[in-house]
Amino acid sequence: MMDIVHWGIVGAGNVCERKSGPAFYKAAHSRLVAVARRDGAKAKDFAERHGAARWYADAGELVADPRVDAVYVATPPSSHAELTIMALRAGKAVYVEKPMAMTYGEAEEMNRVAEACGQPLFVAHYRRALPYFLKVKELLEERAVGEVLSVQVTLLRPPSAADLSGDPGNWRVAPAIGGEGYFHDLAPHTLDILDMLLGEVEMARGETRNLGGLYQAMDTFAAVLRFRSGVLGSARWCFVVSGVSAEDSIVITGSKGEIRFSTFAFTPIEWVVATGVKRFDIPPPEHIQQPLIQSIVNELRGKGRAPSTGKSAARTARVMDEILGTPGIYH
Repeated sequence: MMDIVHWGIVGAGNVCERKSGPAFYKAAHSRLVAVARRDGAKAKDFAERHGAARWYADAGELVADPRVDAVYVATPPSSHAELTIMALRAGKAVYVEKPMAMTYGEAEEMNRVAEACGQPLFVAHYRRALPYFLKVKELLEERAVGEVLSVQVTLLRPPSAADLSGDPGNWRVAPAIGGEGYFHDLAPHTLDILDMLLGEVEMARGETRNLGGLYQAMDTFAAVLRFRSGVLGSARWCFVVSGVSAEDSIVITGSKGEIRFSTFAFTPIEWVVATGVKRFDIPPPEHIQQPLIQSIVNELRGKGRAPSTGKSAARTARVMDEILGTPGIYH
């Protein structure tokens, strides 16, 4: 146990500027002490702007730094397993970005190494700690819509300027680096929050297509889900729609009504029953990962438990592989 958790960031890119980076020095009993990027000049710039004392152009040097207690892996998905395992074997706690890994097999190996090394492994499914989603969880636990029967997920987005231009720097749609495009980038958030709200998915099946032809990764996905509780779900994702078709919604239907909310837009939560509609407007915090990072710091200090672990994230990795039809990874 430690009084102050000293963090090092590997891969301090755009996600670290606002969503996560400041949380490591704004959270109580937490300090950002080191940063690593392959581009040393960018590592130095980030470190200076965010108050980190040291910077490295090599991840191995940061991982080996004895003044670093815990490592945040914020690189593209293709390197998550390698860097996480390196840090775990160096005796560091690890917090890795989502998706946890490129495949369920990689996720399971990361968990095996964490257990063998006696180090905790956390994953950036930070919605588990946000008041917005905890309110939905509270409504479900109170049986505000009776017995849950089904869930429907829709995420439709138009292509970005980078998609339309074929920007070679857009690693999110390069399968070797980012996995299956925006599905790998965005679907983990939704699938993980469903795991938190409705329990484990015992079966998932899907279909995938590249209908827009803008990049190599698939751009359109449909899935059916069956939860251990018996709840049934359907989901669709498409990242080449027109702007007028854009949608971000989750609808949980129960025997007495519905709960409507979103994964990314933080639209007001709607509790819909026969007597009317009640809305809860709960905006996200300035640094959206800070509540989860605080819970991780608390756990490392022996003061609680973080809600997003390597084990919970591996369940989402398995569901994603099942939707994508990835062979040879199921138990």
